[in-house]
Amino acid sequence: MPHGRVLAVSAVATAALLAFHRTLPRFMGGLGSLLESFLPWLGLVVVTLLGLALLRRSAAALVALLLPAALWTHLYGGLLLPRPAPGPRDLVVVQHNVSDENGDPAGTARALADVEPDLIALEELVPSALPVYERTLAARYPYRSVHGTVGLWSKHPLTEAGPLDIKPRAITQDWSRALRAVVRTPHGEIAVYVAHLPSVRVRASGLASSWRDESAGLLGRAVEAEARRTVILLGDLNGTVDDRGLEPVTSRMRSAERGFAFTFPASFPLARIDQVMARSARVSHLRTLPATGSDHLPVAALISPEGGPAGR
Repeated sequence: MPHGRVLAVSAVATAALLAFHRTLPRFMGGLGSLLESFLPWLGLVVVTLLGLALLRRSAAALVALLLPAALWTHLYGGLLLPRPAPGPRDLVVVQHNVSDENGDPAGTARALADVEPDLIALEELVPSALPVYERTLAARYPYRSVHGTVGLWSKHPLTEAGPLDIKPRAITQDWSRALRAVVRTPHGEIAVYVAHLPSVRVRASGLASSWRDESAGLLGRAVEAEARRTVILLGDLNGTVDDRGLEPVTSRMRSAERGFAFTFPASFPLARIDQVMARSARVSHLRTLPATGSDHLPVAALISPEGGPAGR
């Protein structure tokens, strides 16, 4: 069993990672982004160290553990709070990377529609499956916008719908993975963005995220330039909200206040890379939905607009 001093040092090191993770270099194989992708799991390290400290009866280790415990609670404790009751102006939205290898698009569409959200955003729509999604969702979601491999279905009218260019410069082939639309809700107009950022590849040299980061920069600038006050972003961003590679987006948007909602991989979710964010609105709660035929879990979010009507 580790000595009490070793446990105390480990506790301080864990606290340092929680507090100063952004100081770790992103070069050297993407060390910083790798840690940030799994930062909430440091809570398990704290719990393990606590158990060992209690077995060791080490007062020094127990005192040292107060620091990482307090930091973790500050960063993530709010996500453990229960789901709030929806208000009369709240919207329910669903976000899902349905996978281009999904063998049951009809079942996936029905499962998402059964949540009865106001909006459904989908990524990895392939030509063979798109008609199935359109047919299955048409009755309950008469308004839709599909551009490239991303789509938005809505109970409310859509205007100004069109593709959004977030393609990295190095990609020369056809590549359309983002859209923007304005949703005319009963309480005002909201700009909605749907995006699927490039994947982060794990290579022998480490994480390769330059395309994802470049795409995130383009998306962030588009959100910053958005004229409408209230904005909702739905998408597979291939990164967590702690990953500094997404800072061009996360610095301009608010993420979920409650709910961890790890989405990937669906078989054993370790990180939430499927995001729902908002500007001039609160993502009051985020939860995962049961698995579909995708390698991602879908998420459902409760969006609470801030005071005053949405719009310009």
